Amino acid sequence: MKRIVLASNNAGKLKEFQRLFAPLDIEIIPQGQLGVSEAEEPYGTFVENALTKARHASRATGLPALADDSGICVHALGGAPGVYSARFAGEPKSDARNNEKLLAELAGNDDRRAWYYAALVLVRHPEDPQPVIADGVLLGEVLTAARGDGGFGYDPLFLIPPLGKTAAELTPDEKSPISHRGKALQVLLGKLQETGL
Repeated sequence: MKRIVLASNNAGKLKEFQRLFAPLDIEIIPQGQLGVSEAEEPYGTFVENALTKARHASRATGLPALADDSGICVHALGGAPGVYSARFAGEPKSDARNNEKLLAELAGNDDRRAWYYAALVLVRHPEDPQPVIADGVLLGEVLTAARGDGGFGYDPLFLIPPLGKTAAELTPDEKSPISHRGKALQVLLGKLQETGL
């Protein structure tokens, strides 16, 4: 079985990645289990941050590494919070404070269009000149009040109009195939089947 280090310690992401990679006979190991520290995310784009995290994890372990960088982008805010989604309200990270800040920023604004975006990057080794890059988008809008108790991050405020539900009202099985991360994973898995690991 091949092994890939996941450049994250997020339990939800780990479970999703492990489930999707299992049929390919690939084991996903969180970087924390291998003693890898979190990488800096200094860039203004999702792809650059994901690539930095993947190279950092691969360099520290000698294994292929997978990283994602994702967040919510709001049309009326010029794409913010974007790469700063997890720390929108500052440190320490807090979903509740991030959601409060987003609602405050959009107060009185009729344009509630938003999208979730995820960039996934897989490197076969730290200096891989051709990383496998995939991305995915989920379109929606920001509500004025939270609904649902599932998911994480901005999910309780993120309405998916065709479903009439927020991301926090979906079951994991409903959310995975349509989510930004789920779509990016499917693209990534397709590319891996073409090129191999």
